[in-house]
Amino acid sequence: MNDKFNDECGIVAVTLKENIEAAQLAFFALNGLQHRGQQAAGLAVCNDGVMSCYKDTGLVTDVIDEQILTLLKGEMALGHVKYGPAKESFQTFAQPLIINYRNGSLATAFNGALVNGDKLRKEMEDDGVIFSTKTDCEVIAALVARHDKGNITEAVKTMMQEVQGGYAVCLMKQNCIIGARDPRGIRPLALGKLEDGYTIASESCAFDMMDAEFIRDVKPGEIIVIDGNNMTSIETEPADKAAVCAFEYVYFARPDSTIDGKNVFDVRELAGKILAAEHPVEADIIIGVPDSGTPAAIGYALESGIPFRPGLIKNKYIGRIFIQPTQVQREIGVRIKLNPIETLVKGKSVVLVDDSIVRGVTMRKIIESLRHVGAKEVHLRISSPPIRNCCFYGVDTPDVKDFIATSRPVEEIRQELGADSLGFISIEGLLDSLGGCEYCVGCFSGEYPVEADD
Repeated sequence: MNDKFNDECGIVAVTLKENIEAAQLAFFALNGLQHRGQQAAGLAVCNDGVMSCYKDTGLVTDVIDEQILTLLKGEMALGHVKYGPAKESFQTFAQPLIINYRNGSLATAFNGALVNGDKLRKEMEDDGVIFSTKTDCEVIAALVARHDKGNITEAVKTMMQEVQGGYAVCLMKQNCIIGARDPRGIRPLALGKLEDGYTIASESCAFDMMDAEFIRDVKPGEIIVIDGNNMTSIETEPADKAAVCAFEYVYFARPDSTIDGKNVFDVRELAGKILAAEHPVEADIIIGVPDSGTPAAIGYALESGIPFRPGLIKNKYIGRIFIQPTQVQREIGVRIKLNPIETLVKGKSVVLVDDSIVRGVTMRKIIESLRHVGAKEVHLRISSPPIRNCCFYGVDTPDVKDFIATSRPVEEIRQELGADSLGFISIEGLLDSLGGCEYCVGCFSGEYPVEADD
């Protein structure tokens, strides 16, 4: 089992004015979004009004090879990467999803979750609508198809009035690409400009893969319509208060991405500085847990004056060890994946910085490995507050009873992990690193911007 939350997907849409190689660009972008989902990948294209799609389980480069790309020709492309529980088949969750209805074909790629998705599905099933998957993506597609009376934009607006939750969605019709972000902006979505068209993606880092210009983030509640080389913005009424997912900055997003005007690396580094001010300690070196813990570790070092050293080496070729079937194999996998440098650690008091803890299995083994090579002390610092609650907006979270912080005081967590001391950044400190309070921190506080159905 992975000791982190898993973002459930990343999406990208590309539309070109006079070029049928949109899939090539979308393929590069999907590789830049691989961190958002590793279980399945897919690409849909539209070529002169005809749609086709290829998707399967695996990483982007495993699913979409050169031969597949030669078949996926079109002036528009829609791509998706997905994380999903291993028990699900790719037919259940792989995207994009293409449906055919009275007004033609519609391809949909979705990131997030609807808190009223099951209710909407049941209502449509009672009216005779047949679903082939259990995904919210298909609920979105069915609602848009139901409301499309010849104006796809109005259909998307009506759909957004009916659904509740946190989401970003891209749709591809025969003549346009449409992107939309939920009224609170919980899930990210960005707009970019290509030399001969436009692109929409979950993160701005995807634009670098295509040599595209990052224009701006899609606003909460905004609909972007791209027809050839023309882009139109339609602003629906946003929620009273934005609630961007704070965990995007803590862990999900790449550090080279910018979300709602804030660079992810800068936010993580500032969180590390605030963490050092809230939980100072005397030590010899700072070590970050690669890769997502490194920016906060650098920030902690800058604030504390303790030198940062790369004391943990990550094996980048080990694959996803967390899917191994037994606990013993998983724990061995942790040692294979992260190994300490003995000469840097031996005899030292170490501050170990990571972005978050969910179950604590991985962290316990990391601390044990540092002690095994001679660390004198291990002081654990976490640049997010204790995770005590599930997410309902498109993040795969384990059962709350498996969280190490559920109903446990910090001292008990410290003892469980085997650290000499333990400090979590406060919720106020995390919000300070983000420069405001309009963020969703439900997994930390239990207070959610959109209440979920039972």
